[in-house]
Amino acid sequence: MTPVSSHSPLRTVQVLGGGNAASSAHVRSLAAGLVARGVRVTVCAPAEADHTYDFSGAGADHVPVPRSSDPGSVAALRAACSGADLVHAHGLHASFRTALALSGRRTPLVVTWHDRAHADGPRGHFLRVLERRVAKAATVVLGTTSALVDRARRTGARDARLAAVSLPGPRTTPVTDDPDLLRPKIRAELGAIGRPLLIAVGSLERHRGYDVLLDAAHAWQRLDPLPLVVLAGEGPLRDELRRRIDLEELPVRLVGPREDIGDLLAAADLALLPGSWEARSALAQQALHARVPLVATAAGGIPELVGDAAELVPYGNARALADAVVRLLEDPVRRKSLKERGARQAATWPTEDETVTQVLSVYDELTRPRPMI
Repeated sequence: MTPVSSHSPLRTVQVLGGGNAASSAHVRSLAAGLVARGVRVTVCAPAEADHTYDFSGAGADHVPVPRSSDPGSVAALRAACSGADLVHAHGLHASFRTALALSGRRTPLVVTWHDRAHADGPRGHFLRVLERRVAKAATVVLGTTSALVDRARRTGARDARLAAVSLPGPRTTPVTDDPDLLRPKIRAELGAIGRPLLIAVGSLERHRGYDVLLDAAHAWQRLDPLPLVVLAGEGPLRDELRRRIDLEELPVRLVGPREDIGDLLAAADLALLPGSWEARSALAQQALHARVPLVATAAGGIPELVGDAAELVPYGNARALADAVVRLLEDPVRRKSLKERGARQAATWPTEDETVTQVLSVYDELTRPRPMI
């Protein structure tokens, strides 16, 4: 697909508010794909995001804009969007700031909701107000799951569609150890020699369900050998989780944020996703691509994403989670079946090229000159 005009290239601005790893990687992949198709791309994101994801290296212009809705940041974003044919914002906070920055302009605004905002009480009410403001301001809302598309429609979106969003591959091929040596090396580092290794990845926040995971870990203490649970991530619950792990003597390790999630998964026996709501979980996608059996909650977009290629349990049910893990550890035939199903399911997901093609078709639709009536 080619840009709209044969005389001047389509100019788009991608707005990222810091974002999580999945949305940031998506913007980097999208920017690279659009540039390769002749589109001029500017990425507005905090400076640290460019350091991590190298938007400039993808051929985009990077404009550092803080993750803030103060007048100075909004003014900087408004200036960066001046002259753009279309602006595409990713995530709720980035979309809200972009709607403010485009106020009074007729520039088409595409918004991608990668996940649902999580908060209770007054902050939860505030986030719902932001959702309504963004949904009504956007020309098109792209949701990464059917549930997010439905949510956008309920909150006032004029046009909400299911987005094709791929799991971007690594930007470079890392030089790693021999795969046959890497697995035992990682397991030795984590303290999982001669015992099952269970991996969970994500920010240490309430909605991730790690309290339920710790409850389930009690049931695994009767197993021999004793499984080790490794939580990779950082967040406000670290101290609370650490106290529980120490007090209850649970077989769980907090290893902080890691950049080698692929290596951790390659060394793992099972991947765990116990959260209350996930959209297109990066961990679920990585696990199925890596042929690692997944135990996840049947919540949010997970059932739609994984189909029958994972063990799904109700959210908040520690017994169901514990029993599913025990059954899998004791059933090599079922683990083998999930690995095969996971590979087949992963093959049905959009590729990076398909994702860029769909997004560019939306851009073309919104920027195509309309015939005079």
